[in-house]
Parts: sequence; structure tokens; C-alpha cells
Amino acid sequence: MKGLLRFLLKICFWFVVLSLGLVLLFKWAPVPFTPLMAFRYFEKDSKKILKHDWVSMDAISKNLQLAVICSEDQNFLKHNGFDYKAIEKAITSNNKGKRLKGGSTISQQTAKNVFLWPERSWLRKGFEAYFTFLIELCWSKERTLEVYLNSIEMGNGIYGAEAASQYWFKKPAKNLTKYEAAAVAAILPSPRKYKASPATAYIQSRKAWIVKQMRYFGTLKFEKKDHGKGKH
Repeated sequence: MKGLLRFLLKICFWFVVLSLGLVLLFKWAPVPFTPLMAFRYFEKDSKKILKHDWVSMDAISKNLQLAVICSEDQNFLKHNGFDYKAIEKAITSNNKGKRLKGGSTISQQTAKNVFLWPERSWLRKGFEAYFTFLIELCWSKERTLEVYLNSIEMGNGIYGAEAASQYWFKKPAKNLTKYEAAAVAAILPSPRKYKASPATAYIQSRKAWIVKQMRYFGTLKFEKKDHGKGKH
């Protein structure tokens, strides 16, 4: 029994060391590949497409940075990784039998996309909370958003802002207009189902809502301590 306990403690120790090491590495280094990319690529119905071009935050339009915050997590700059009000609303909505909602923050989505597998389970949710805590502890908000924008799925086999911008609008991510950025943000809930261009009536309505939220939000500013981080 003692031998088993020591073995389990060793596993826990090395898991903490390796996970913390990865989080610290990606505080500065680009994320070259994610588990989701591998999972999607080897799915039975996969088209074997994988487009992913990492770019620095300076090469991503402020419009897109603001659009995804307004679309996915408007309290991103204020919370510590978990938006408890959003989680409470999601639980209430799900309990009433309405459309399933996640309530995940950008920090949680980053943790899931960069470090974990896409399956929905309580085990993965537990690991997601753990990695979210490490991200908030070690990274700036600007860095979290930079990794998020470079790693998330933005189309079928399309990952990150640069690849998405080139795929949907044939231009660099730094040149996306407000409405183009809103179109990309509008498809994020189901990036393999929806198209940023040409947009359906549903995506057009979501795009208009996001642009309106961007106006309400105002200028996106990170705290001074965040400046200079995440640049390559």
C-alpha cells in the first residue's frame, strides 16, 4: 500500500513539474501544435487540412482582439480565469433544458485548446481548471489572448488568426476590418459549421451584434505590466 502511495505521489509530482514547465515555456514560445489539431486531423471524416501560422500580437488586428473578447468573454480583462456569473447562468440555462451553454472564459478555452483533449467530461473539466489557474498565475492577459488567437479553431482545419484571415478574406490578420473581425468571431461557437464569408443570415446578425458590443466596449487596453510580453 505504501509503495502504491509513493508511486501515485511521484506521478502527481512529475505531472505538476511537467505541466508548469509547459505553461512557463509557452509564456514566451509560440505554440506549434495542439491536441485538438491532432484530434481533428485524424478523425474519420477529416479532410486532412491543417493551416496554422503563428504570428505575434502586433500582427493581429486590434479589431479581431476586441471582437473575440466581445463575442466570447466580455469580462476577460477583469476576471481571474473564471467568470462565476457566466457559469451560474450557463448552469441555470442547461438545467431548464435550454440550448447547452458552456460559460467558459477565454482563459479556460485557451487551457482546453493548448493543453487538453476536446472530449467533454468531468475529468477534462478538472484539468481545464488546473491549467486555467496556471495560465492566470504565469501569463499576462495579453499573452493569454495572443495564444488563444493563434491556437483556436476558426474553420475546418483552420487554426489561428493569420490562417483564418488568409482563408476567409485573403489578407493578413493585421489588416482585418471591424466587420471582417466580427465575422470571424461570429463563427467561433461552431467554426466547422459556420462560414465567416460568405456569411449566412444568422452569422450576419451575430456579426452586427458583435460590432455593436465593440462600440460599447471602447478601446482595448491591457495593463501596463502586460506590455512587451508575448512579443517575438
